[in-house]
This record gives sequence, C-alpha cells and structure tokens, in this order.
Amino acid sequence: MLRSPEGERVRERPAGAVSGYFAIVAAVVLLVLALLTGAFGFFLTFAQPGAGIGLIIAGIIMFIASMFLFKGCISVAPGQAVVLQLYGKYVGTVRQSGLRFVNPLFTKNLVSTRIRNHETSTLKVNDLDGNPIEIGAVVVWQVRDTAQATFEVDDFEEFVAIQAETAVRHIANSYAYDSSDSNRMSLKDNADEITSKLSEEVAARVTAAGVTVIESRITQLAYAPEIARAMLQRQQATAVVAARQLIVEGAVGMVETAIEEIESRGIVTLGHSERSDLVSNLMIVLCGDQAAQPTISTSRNQKSG
Repeated sequence: MLRSPEGERVRERPAGAVSGYFAIVAAVVLLVLALLTGAFGFFLTFAQPGAGIGLIIAGIIMFIASMFLFKGCISVAPGQAVVLQLYGKYVGTVRQSGLRFVNPLFTKNLVSTRIRNHETSTLKVNDLDGNPIEIGAVVVWQVRDTAQATFEVDDFEEFVAIQAETAVRHIANSYAYDSSDSNRMSLKDNADEITSKLSEEVAARVTAAGVTVIESRITQLAYAPEIARAMLQRQQATAVVAARQLIVEGAVGMVETAIEEIESRGIVTLGHSERSDLVSNLMIVLCGDQAAQPTISTSRNQKSG
C-alpha cells in the first residue's frame, strides 16, 4: 500500500481552495494592463529609452503574473473532484463545484466521482458441480476516496474491472447452477442471496482503490452450449420424477382414505384379496398417464350363484 513520505497512508483530505472569480478578474485586468504598459513602453523608447524599457519590463512582469493567476484557476463540475499535488506530494482534493483558485504550482488531476456501471464480459467458468456455465454481471460503483483511487492503484478503472471479473468467477465456482436440494443454495434459485454475496466480495476487493460498490447484479446465467441440451434433458427428467413422486404420495393417501371410509361405514367387508385388488385398481387409476377404461366383471357373481 502506498504511503506518503511521512509514513502515513494516503487518504483524501480537503484542499485549501478559494473562489476563482476574483482571481480570473484580476488575471484579465493584469493582462490588459500588461499589454497597454508594454505598448506604451515600446513607443516611449523612441523618446525616453530608459523609461520605455522600464515600462516594457513592468508589462512583462504583469503578463507573467496574469498567466500564473490563469493557471491557478480550475473549473470543477458537479460529480467531479480535482486531486492536487505539489512536486509529487499529495496536497488535497477540491470537491466544491464551480470556479476555484489554488496554488498555480500545483499539479491537477481530474477524477470523476459520478456513479458508474461496469458490465463484465460473458465468462465461461465451472460451477461447484464442475459443469461449464456462462455468467455475466454488472457492478455499480463510485469513487469514494480520490486519493486512494489516484495513488494506491495504477489505474482504478481497470482495477475495478479486473476485480469484478475475479469476484464473479469465484462466486460461480462456489455455487452450483441448479440444485434439487432445498437446503443448498444455487445460482439459479437463490439469485438475491448470491448477488448480495457478490456485492460484498467485489466491495472487499476494490476497497484498496477507494471505491465503494453500490450494487451488483448477475445479468446472464446459462449452461455452456456444449452441455445445454444434456442439462435440459436432466432438468426435464428431474421434474418428471418429482411430479411422479408427488402423484404417488397423493394416490397412496387417497387409497388409504377410501379403504378406511368403506370399512368404517360398513359398505362391504373386504378380505385380504379384495383389499389388494382395490388398492391395485385405485393406484392404476390414480397414477396412470391415460384415462382408465372401466370394466365390469360378473365372474364372481356367477360363481357365488
């Protein structure tokens, strides 16, 4: 981490800047006086050389002073800040918008403090289960500390871009794309929780650059093309199995209720074989894919007759 010559960390502090309107007016006045004095001294040299040369020198001095005043004026727009240095040493940051005046010897570096978006490219990574997926995200960020953004990293915009992609890759590797276990978080089913963790990780990675993360959001999430068809078939098979399991559980409950109702009301006395036949027939009717075709059997009635 970069430190100042005194051994302290470089952190943003306000710079001593005053209104620049008086300086700009004084600079214009000095420039006009310099031109008039120089011109008058030039013509006076023909009659009185000594006085004319003195006026020319005075005009040059006023011209240099006006240029220094012009150089010390800076225009700061809303959402921008100017980082000031004096021979490489950090002096302070001007955040007040408008025309400001600072030491003309200061080096000025303009830094935008507006909210920015960074959208990562579509990244191809492996999820927790080892399946290749394609993922992309957008990170909303803003420069919080202009001194850190300027001095502690080489290029804070590139730094944010690289760290955002690194965080997205790490999050994608830490969770499965899809999971049938309700106690296991997945990228597809727990988007809000995952994006919250993504924001925390990106914020932790870019804090050294004086940047704050406002929000992050996964914008693209899909299986890689080479396994997309196979994974779709697996998802369909999983859905079919889950639906069948639900149907069977419901059918068992309905059969149990039907048998209890028949026996409790004394409609008919069921033996072991009759109970088995009833259970088999009801399960076929309730779990079958197609509508059941009812048949009437009279063999038992004929046998009893």
